[in-house]
Amino acid sequence: MNSPSLDAKTWLVTGGAGFIGANFVLKVIADGGHVVNVDKLNYAGNLDTLAPIASNDRHIFVQGDIKDRALFQNLLTAHKPEAIINFAAESHVDRSIDGPAAFIETNVVGTLSLLEAARDYWRSMEGAERDRFRFLHVSTDEVYGSLGAEGSFTEATAYAPNSPYSASKAASDHLVRAFHHTYGLPTLTTNCSNNYGPYQFPEKLIPLVIQKALHGEPLPVYGDGLNIRDWLYVGDHCAAIKRVLERGRVGETYNVGGNAERTNIDVVRTICALLDARRPLPDGKAHESLITFVKDRPGHDRRYAIDASKLQRELGWQPAQTFETGITQTVDWYLSNQIWVQRVLDGSYRMERLGA
Repeated sequence: MNSPSLDAKTWLVTGGAGFIGANFVLKVIADGGHVVNVDKLNYAGNLDTLAPIASNDRHIFVQGDIKDRALFQNLLTAHKPEAIINFAAESHVDRSIDGPAAFIETNVVGTLSLLEAARDYWRSMEGAERDRFRFLHVSTDEVYGSLGAEGSFTEATAYAPNSPYSASKAASDHLVRAFHHTYGLPTLTTNCSNNYGPYQFPEKLIPLVIQKALHGEPLPVYGDGLNIRDWLYVGDHCAAIKRVLERGRVGETYNVGGNAERTNIDVVRTICALLDARRPLPDGKAHESLITFVKDRPGHDRRYAIDASKLQRELGWQPAQTFETGITQTVDWYLSNQIWVQRVLDGSYRMERLGA
């Protein structure tokens, strides 16, 4: 059975103005692909990120909600994409603590609506066109819950979500699986570790620390700072998604990790050291002096770690960036793109704590 390739006529991307989705869209367009990009443009969606391709005729942007089934039916009929890549999601754990209903609406109800539109579209296809079609769902390692001091999540790890966010993503994963097994829809699912890199909304740890440090503000670290995450550079993640889309086995799940486990406090200290060398504080103190330990968030998983050996073994993917190279590129990007950051922060978010 043939698989899609980067010269596919069109890929339809949801959430393509958000952090990971926009990086993916920019890469696909740079590689010569065609994209219909649908994004609701909520607080984390940002057209500034897509400015480099605003006039590119291979990129069509549509503002729309993943729950709008009629919109997607019309787009699928008009543009006839060979693949759908679903990035659209509410994705911040702290926000899910403050308001879980929005996460159910987007991540569960929205994914269901998109799956139904995709199923009906796929059923209308014939021959090689039908064989080539793929629905790729982008998910998270948080669906697996929390690890102890050893071991890693594999594709066979039982789901045990601990936050409203991860519960909503687990539900969407199960819906994707069910649509493959019930209707035969040719689905693929990726579960990734913590992403970082250019264009990330500054509520997440790495860009938040960079911005606060640049302003000489306290750097909040939850609990004892020893929670561990596997960090994945967004460019490596985008490459993995393309590899899965092009070569992955239908119905399979692939874990995507960066082979870069770090405690939160180590991540913050690394950023501080990079900024000491690039933007010293006016008083001559080290940025590390700004670190402030704050009360831990509810249900904070202790450790995540991804075993991405299946992806490497079957599809030949592995991360190109180490954490050291990736975090250096990321800090330098934010230092060089403060106009982008300030435009993002012109909305309602002001780097305050959420989910307390």
